[in-house]
Amino acid sequence: MDNDFSLTFGFLTLHSSVLTTWGIMLAITAFAGLTTRNMTMLPSRLQTIIEAIVGVIEQSVLAVAPEHGRMIMPFIATLWLFLVVANLLGLIPGLHSPTRDLSVTASLALLVFLSVHWFGIRTQGLKNYLRHYLQPTPILLPFHILSELTRTLALAVRLFGNIMSLEMAAMLILLVAGFLAPVPILMLHIVEALVQAYIFGMLALIYLAGAIQSQQSHTEEQGKS
Repeated sequence: MDNDFSLTFGFLTLHSSVLTTWGIMLAITAFAGLTTRNMTMLPSRLQTIIEAIVGVIEQSVLAVAPEHGRMIMPFIATLWLFLVVANLLGLIPGLHSPTRDLSVTASLALLVFLSVHWFGIRTQGLKNYLRHYLQPTPILLPFHILSELTRTLALAVRLFGNIMSLEMAAMLILLVAGFLAPVPILMLHIVEALVQAYIFGMLALIYLAGAIQSQQSHTEEQGKS
């Protein structure tokens, strides 16, 4: 059964993917504001859990980009948190994960694409960053551009395909077996949702770190020469 919904304002129609995405962003923002407003040196259980989650994310970011980890940490952490909530939203009856919509995953992939260039230009400057696409020879420029486009497309399609297939598989199993096997399906959904969020966020982190560090190493080589 399709539980999609939409709101129409004149010529503008907001589909369920957009509405649930906005709802997730609002919920994460409100939760972050409420839980960090009264943080203390003697943390409560909730504060301890939040600090542990942030610490794990920070360690993962610093392991890949030790010199610029704190700069890209807010973006990667926000992306990871959003993906976890979005992927798990399909567990709520009557709702679907917005990441099962290709337009949502394409938007996330485009955001990663733009962020890679933003952080690369921010750390190395526009001239040095663009010079990277001409290394080691200008002949490779079309291949560099094609690589940027294909990996962005792969990010979008991978997440969309996995979440869509996961929800379809769960629906088919429930139609066949009813509620005789809800727990295995639930565990499968949770594990797969977390794995897909981790993969997408880790790939985004690698792309960001690669853009920043490749430009830095090229600049250092120029300085030595």
